[in-house]
Amino acid sequence: MNITSKHLVGLLIGLLVSSLACAQVKIEGGWARATVQGQKATGAFMKLTAPQATRLVAVSTPVAGVAEIHEMKMDGTVMKMRAMPMLELPANQVVELKPGSYHLMLMDLKAPLMKDSSVALTLTFKDASGAQSQQQVSLPVSASMPMAMPPGHDHGHGAHKH
Repeated sequence: MNITSKHLVGLLIGLLVSSLACAQVKIEGGWARATVQGQKATGAFMKLTAPQATRLVAVSTPVAGVAEIHEMKMDGTVMKMRAMPMLELPANQVVELKPGSYHLMLMDLKAPLMKDSSVALTLTFKDASGAQSQQQVSLPVSASMPMAMPPGHDHGHGAHKH
């Protein structure tokens, strides 16, 4: 192998590694719960599948002053909710954010979230190497969990940023 071939192989390996590091988390079935006038908080839900071990480390949205990753779980006989600094996404495993479990909490809402509108979220992920990436998603607002959509008809990932 000559010098040019070695450089080409090195470049191709580098591109492959960087494309894996930038691989998007699959976001499916997302929705946000509608609110009523005066309600200052709601939840957002979805299924996340990462192609490699990743962490969801932050969420932001223009519709709320505060957006956090939360967990609800039983503590004895009492259901408790708490903020989490991050959510582990094991490689190729679906992690479901749903009512009564993991979810995204949107607080200090700037206006009610009306049924049949949408809410934009930016999710920040960190992979095992520490590289961060962001994905934007637009979720439909619904009074309850929407019916399953046919394949290929979800609301997509939006732009992918680093």
